[in-house]
Amino acid sequence: MLFIPNCRMIKLSDIQAATNRISEHIHKTPVLTSKLINKYIGAELFFKCENFQKTGSFKIRGAANAVFSLNDEELKAGVVTHSSGNFAQALALAASWRNIPAYIVMPETATKVKVQAVQDYGGIIQFCKPTQAARESSAAKIMKETGAKFIHPYDNNNIIAGQGTAAIEFINEIPNLEVIMAPIGGGGLMGGTAIAARELKTDIKIIATEPENANDAYKSFKHKKRFPANKPHTIADGLLTSVGDLNYKIMMNYFDDILCCSEENIKLAMKIIYERMKIVIEPSSAVPLACIIQNKEHFRNKKTGIILSGGNIDLSNIIN
Repeated sequence: MLFIPNCRMIKLSDIQAATNRISEHIHKTPVLTSKLINKYIGAELFFKCENFQKTGSFKIRGAANAVFSLNDEELKAGVVTHSSGNFAQALALAASWRNIPAYIVMPETATKVKVQAVQDYGGIIQFCKPTQAARESSAAKIMKETGAKFIHPYDNNNIIAGQGTAAIEFINEIPNLEVIMAPIGGGGLMGGTAIAARELKTDIKIIATEPENANDAYKSFKHKKRFPANKPHTIADGLLTSVGDLNYKIMMNYFDDILCCSEENIKLAMKIIYERMKIVIEPSSAVPLACIIQNKEHFRNKKTGIILSGGNIDLSNIIN
């Protein structure tokens, strides 16, 4: 294994420290609303737009916190991670701010637009077969050859604390939220969100969301035991990963529920957000709204916050 998680669960103070550490390097993203979407759902929805964040997703929050939490000696040989897209871009950019190399292991199936973005941010890419074992062995080889520090994309306390900074911003801006939602893949965003939200607002409902076709977190939560991702197939390609060890612990201690949605509703949610709000999001970002569409009765008249996790979509699949 490349990474043995620290069993300590982060606290609100860790997320607040991350906010102070990274605030000058990231965007404080806007919160938007849509009267037409509210009318359609029958609830008051607030969208925290991490699709407007640097590198196009929330991932830069955790990457920046991880990189700036380490000292010069720890970073002298650079950093290494494995990622198919958004975290790869984020770590490459964060590493450039510390003037260190970022070695990124990407599956050979990664989209061209994400590969190009990692290169543009200065990442040094090594391709591997699209399996977890190949990712880990490739990253281990780079660590051995270079001495670079491994940064796990989601199962790392500094990453989780960094991702939680979005929820602090969100609740500070909209303090009367009754529900907060985000998509869950590896769990870094939902893990940080859950801890920040629960400690800032004890009565808020914390709901994770994922596709029906990639529902390992849902099954794990409902059955109270680990279910790994089993050949998931969904357009929400950012949510294919099994929940990490640290985030599984947070999930079982902090989440109120996990909802799932169909592929059809993911597409519908993307369409609604594009048509009504005039913003572009990636399929993973559409999953919370898709779950609301599929479960409208649960959200009737509730002030509900959704973290739109990112906007990195390959337009070549749409516009040729």
